[in-house]
Amino acid sequence: MVSDWPRQALVGLVKGYRLLLSPWLGSSCRFEPTCSVYAIGALERHGALAGGYLMLRRLGRCGPWCEGGHDPVPDVVPSLFSHLVSPSSEKKNPS
Repeated sequence: MVSDWPRQALVGLVKGYRLLLSPWLGSSCRFEPTCSVYAIGALERHGALAGGYLMLRRLGRCGPWCEGGHDPVPDVVPSLFSHLVSPSSEKKNPS
């Protein structure tokens, strides 16, 4: 798909980070799954826009002041992006 290139480019950047930089920086992620695995999962599940938002939000939380822990990619698109969901996938009110 032509419109899929932004997601593919972001996934490629994360995979490049994992291949080239991560071995030099060591494993210091406080979360499970790691931030790079989370980023790829978010991009694959929610696309470039919502997945990129989730990825940046996770990276913003990842720091020495954060306890970390189990933080999987959410199944539901973040509410910030809910208006981008097609009408056929929205819940319909009973008549």
